[in-house]
Amino acid sequence: MLDIRFRRLSPLQTLLSEQGEQRGVRAKSPSERVRLLLVRDLFRLGWEMSVNRNRVLIKPPDCYDKQVIRESMKAKRQELLISNAAWIRDNLELARQNLGDGITVWRSRIEPHIEVCETQAQLDLFRILRFHWSSPYSEYVGRRIKLIIRDYALPQRPVIGIAALGSSIVHIPERDEWVGWDKETRTKNLIYAMDAYVLGALPPYNELLGGKLVSYIVASNEVRDIYERKYRGQVTNISRRTANRLACIFTTSLYGKSSQYNRVKYQGKLLYVPVGETKGYGTLHLTNETFSAMRELVETLDIPVTNRFGDGPLWRMRVIRTAAEELGFDADFLLRHSFRRAIYAVPLAHNCREFLKSEQSRLSRCDFPLQELVDHWRDRWLSVRKQNSEAQMRVCSFRPVVFRII
Repeated sequence: MLDIRFRRLSPLQTLLSEQGEQRGVRAKSPSERVRLLLVRDLFRLGWEMSVNRNRVLIKPPDCYDKQVIRESMKAKRQELLISNAAWIRDNLELARQNLGDGITVWRSRIEPHIEVCETQAQLDLFRILRFHWSSPYSEYVGRRIKLIIRDYALPQRPVIGIAALGSSIVHIPERDEWVGWDKETRTKNLIYAMDAYVLGALPPYNELLGGKLVSYIVASNEVRDIYERKYRGQVTNISRRTANRLACIFTTSLYGKSSQYNRVKYQGKLLYVPVGETKGYGTLHLTNETFSAMRELVETLDIPVTNRFGDGPLWRMRVIRTAAEELGFDADFLLRHSFRRAIYAVPLAHNCREFLKSEQSRLSRCDFPLQELVDHWRDRWLSVRKQNSEAQMRVCSFRPVVFRII
């Protein structure tokens, strides 16, 4: 139970009314603003509320259904769209120029080509396309590789999808248990893992199970080679380990078991191995507006909360904890009731766990040639999809000019 105290309840009552939702949050002090925004976020998520004088007691649901998570993601995404509205407007045509006409795409054999984002134009294209998805876009810190997957079977080479790898999050208990990591070994060997924090297809390829195609591509020898070429010769500052050996890629889904990663196999083996589900500890359930208010409160009180390079989610949690301590409610309880996410591992070596645990010093590489993965995807997934008349209608009706980010 979360216990949040107010001096007066009238601002809260106004906020939770329909009129209050439309007018937004009005507060006389930074601390009151944080309290109001926090209750608003949790109320939207279906937390049970009871009022006892000037105290609001809030209880989380036993679990969140997919619709609740979608609505929360929608609220966070809208914040980002509003704050980036001018940039999106200026770059929307760039996206349209790089998408395929549906009728042409339906006839395509589909020959994926991996393009590494290096120029500003490539990075801008990646960014505008990422805004299209329903989940809010957050950037990773540290090592990052952004990829655009194009269809070289067509002369205009339209975008099939995008993917991005970033430095792995420091501590995910379920992942660490699957690997067999203790804290010391994880600290030394996390450099050999990456997170796929962006992975999916754009229209009209999404209707042709292009998301699964991009999933296969991320597991390929070619993507591993791209990573190892980029970081060849680089050494970590603390452990003095080479950074260019990649043993495993991890990724998560937003809504439990993922249809995109489900049954992605090659030679009879799963490429995306389910390794568990997060316990829901995090900040995904809080809007950026609420977090910004917490940060402003901490700054107003002149409390230092450093944001060191590589901190990422840890810094957000420190800000929330600090604000909660000042306001007198249980931050650990709040952080413990975010959204559960399914975790998948993509082992790139037969002995990836033994290597990550320092039990073996050399990687026994898996062999996942890009062309063979693509051929398998065509035979297993695309051929079946092309027998679906509804999918054909959705693909063929797409025109780049109708592409919107809303």
